[in-house]
Amino acid sequence: MNKSYYNELCEMLTRIKSTKEANAFLQDLLTPSELESVTQRVQLVKLLIKGVPQREISEELGVSIDKVTRGSKALKKSKGGFWRLTK
Repeated sequence: MNKSYYNELCEMLTRIKSTKEANAFLQDLLTPSELESVTQRVQLVKLLIKGVPQREISEELGVSIDKVTRGSKALKKSKGGFWRLTK
């Protein structure tokens, strides 16, 4: 990953001031499939943080247990962003 491009994206995200702006940015940036995937991952992580069992998350969100397990592993390796922003 190009660090400069990544930093530019992070800076762009910090300039978002409202839900309306965030919606417009995400709609422009991501495909419908990518938006679905990202929003699903956020819900998955929120449920993991709440302590909901993985099988229950899989059933509730209609995703494979493998996807939930990958989300759990990502959460364990997290740099803290999930924990600060999803509560």
